[in-house]
Amino acid sequence: MKRIDKIYCYLEENTQKFSMEELLKNNGFEASEIAEQLQILRNNVSKELNELLRLDKIIKIKGRPVKFLHKSSVEKILNVEIKERFIEVDNVRDFIFNRENEEPFKHLIGAEKSLKNQVEQAKAAIIYPPEGLHTLIFGQTGVGKTLFAKMMYNYGKYIKRFTEKSPFIIFNCADYYNNPQLLLSHIFGHIKGAFTGADEKEGLVEKAHGGILFLDEIHRLPPEGQEMLFYFMDTGTYNKLGETERKRKANVLIVGATTEDPNSYMLKTFMRRIPIIISIPTLQERTVEEKIDIIKYLFVNEAHRVNKKIKISTEVVKALIGSVSYGNIGQLKSNIQLTCAKGFLSSINSSKECIELDFKILSSDIKNGLFEMGRNSREFEEIGNILDAPLLVSPDGYKVIIEDSDEEPPFNLYKLIEDKVSLLKEERMDDNDINKFIITDLNINLKIFYNKFNKNKENRNRILKIIDKEILDFAEKMKDLAEIDLGRKYSERFVYALSFHLSAFFKRIKDKSYDNKEYMYHSIQDNDEEYKVALKIKAMMSQMFRVEVPEIEVTYIAILLKSVEEETQKQVGIIVAAHGSSTASSMVSVVQDLLGDVSSICAVDMPLHVNPKEILEIIIDNVKSIDKGKGVLLLVDMGSLFNFEATIVEKTGIKVKTIDMVSTPLVLEASRKSSIFNMELEDIYNSLRDFKGYNNEFNKENKCSDQVIITVCTSGKGTAVKLKELVGNIITNLTEKNIDIIPVEIRELDKKVASLQKKYDVLAVVGVKKPKENIPFIPLEKLIDGNGEKILREIIAGNQFIVLPEKSSIVIKELCEDNLKQFLTYLNPHKIIGILLKFVEELERELQADFDNAMKIKIIVHVGYALERIIINDGLTCVADKDPIAIQIIRAVDHTCEIFKRALNISLTDDEKYYICKMLAETSV
Repeated sequence: MKRIDKIYCYLEENTQKFSMEELLKNNGFEASEIAEQLQILRNNVSKELNELLRLDKIIKIKGRPVKFLHKSSVEKILNVEIKERFIEVDNVRDFIFNRENEEPFKHLIGAEKSLKNQVEQAKAAIIYPPEGLHTLIFGQTGVGKTLFAKMMYNYGKYIKRFTEKSPFIIFNCADYYNNPQLLLSHIFGHIKGAFTGADEKEGLVEKAHGGILFLDEIHRLPPEGQEMLFYFMDTGTYNKLGETERKRKANVLIVGATTEDPNSYMLKTFMRRIPIIISIPTLQERTVEEKIDIIKYLFVNEAHRVNKKIKISTEVVKALIGSVSYGNIGQLKSNIQLTCAKGFLSSINSSKECIELDFKILSSDIKNGLFEMGRNSREFEEIGNILDAPLLVSPDGYKVIIEDSDEEPPFNLYKLIEDKVSLLKEERMDDNDINKFIITDLNINLKIFYNKFNKNKENRNRILKIIDKEILDFAEKMKDLAEIDLGRKYSERFVYALSFHLSAFFKRIKDKSYDNKEYMYHSIQDNDEEYKVALKIKAMMSQMFRVEVPEIEVTYIAILLKSVEEETQKQVGIIVAAHGSSTASSMVSVVQDLLGDVSSICAVDMPLHVNPKEILEIIIDNVKSIDKGKGVLLLVDMGSLFNFEATIVEKTGIKVKTIDMVSTPLVLEASRKSSIFNMELEDIYNSLRDFKGYNNEFNKENKCSDQVIITVCTSGKGTAVKLKELVGNIITNLTEKNIDIIPVEIRELDKKVASLQKKYDVLAVVGVKKPKENIPFIPLEKLIDGNGEKILREIIAGNQFIVLPEKSSIVIKELCEDNLKQFLTYLNPHKIIGILLKFVEELERELQADFDNAMKIKIIVHVGYALERIIINDGLTCVADKDPIAIQIIRAVDHTCEIFKRALNISLTDDEKYYICKMLAETSV
């Protein structure tokens, strides 16, 4: 065989191995690679490749390095006919998209219907002379704002407003909103010496010259950033950080995107510079035809990846549409990918050429979508009319729709499944266990990708300069594993903390300098949930990195899991405002270092030359953005800042309290009471007015040694005594320290508190009324929903008592048992409460749900009454037509009710079970 034929056959054979998505990511073969594989001199390979290009047999991808592809194989994989000859391209994706010279918006689903006005606005923004109009795209998470902006850019190239070399730069403002200086440095750049250790840096405005700068989550821009940006939009000039004059010029079209109401979060002066605001509708607001088209498109993408036909039942389509509650098209894409992966997994041992997706293959949360969809009878019927038969999609059945490749997972789901099935079968694991293992793994992989999707690449790249990618990827997987196992959210701080620790650990192992004696922790117990998750992480570390992990590392990871849980509850916002260029920022920085990344605090620096009116506007904007429903505490130093409170309240409608003479200890104490104790604004304000710092000698000398907690109730001392028993049981669960519980009546609360404070250290008041004194108050309802126990745990920990490991809630058992005592005659509440608690735990496990305390109480009391009804042959009967119930709820209740048959020899009737199912369905389990 001739040399040229060998090279041609090599390209043909290997190009055919690419998937569609791999081709569109500019994969190809370098001359040096071909030379090495075929044992031919590189110069000779290059010569023959140029000849094959002249013969129109291959495609050349320009760049560094130059790559080549077999032309007819590309046509076959992408299902296109390439009529052009002697093809040399910069990018395969852009070439395929632009070759037909079609308008980009033509391929956008809904361009002629629900997005028609938006498309016209986008075209006007690009066309408008001389340089286009700055634009803001508004819409919920997952509606496709980034894709829409990219299509505006493609349209600009289509009408020759932009050239092929015009940049499209994406930046997410949310990644740096806590550090305005760093954020502005990224956007505008900085000069050498702008801050300690700074070298000259090119900003995004400079990089985007001649193209589009897309600022995602633009509402996170600080006021000074908005001012710099609107000045740039007005004049086309800007300055880097560290420069005093705006002499630099750039021609950039600004396109912003936000999920928030721009009029609430953006400066009015900034909004006046944005002539076009495009609102993208949610998936729910799209027409039924568009929803089905979107689903077809997303399934076609999966069919291309797996290179198989996919058959989707009508029920699956309806369930998928109904399953989207908040994430719009982004959430729908994730659900479809997981569903296809499960279908592919089931088809591995089948000889069928088609992957069949029916209702039973769906996960429980997606199945629930069918019943959500059923509530809209008109849409439910309309989908049935359009899809009167299963939907069948083929790898080559539809035109390829080009979209941003960064939106696709960096891993091949189907290859991942095949590899793991093969590996696990070698371990002789049975099919059911293999399926469970892989589905869990897929959930984690997909969740990692979609959690990372909107994160800024520059931030990640910055971390990768310090941490190996393999370690960072592992830490991200462990974050998702912990979130699933512990049922809580972790911030990126956990990922980076674990990454840095693992990096240091591996280095010490490598250097043979590891010493167990460096680490002595005593706060973790072997039965802690965090400890169990840490053991899993240890096992995965050993497997992944082939190292022996000491036991003490498990303790460290468990402590990390306990310490950096992400706060999601409402908190009092705190704004520190002080004169000077960095006074407020310095105090906030200290607090962030000591308490972690406290999201409810921000700093406003007030240089002496800045007009107070300007500072007032900045503070008002910060009050709006930091308020989380509980008001804002304004900590100021002196002067006009103290008088802003009334004006802020009037302009924002947000409750604000102001304390002057701000200091670092004051800021620290305010943040602690907001973020840890979650105290109310008035309580924090009252407790801080006379705060003298942490070294008050009078307080030290006179602090009472005995600690008490006061319980108070509206219905007299008897109820307060019962509350005393409840709180006492909680305290016993939390610590071995002897803390007295003292019940009081509501009418003598303040008098009694004042009296008790003279004798004791009053840790908290629990009940229905706040005392006038500055004492942490836990409302009765917080004991019911479980938060009260958490607050008591923090109070006890804050007083340096030894805190015991968390146990199951004592509140549920006490309240349910008391309720059942009042109404049950034949059953003993004290004996059946344990069985009922076990019933709820098993039900949660079956449904993969996490009931709140109120729901648990509701279930226990209802089922307790049901058991009594069966004993006296007075069970409920359903006379009306039964509402449809999700099959997984029916199965879960059926299976879980076996507990009563085994323990009590009581079988609930089908009607009694139906009412339990209905209760669960109505609360959207």
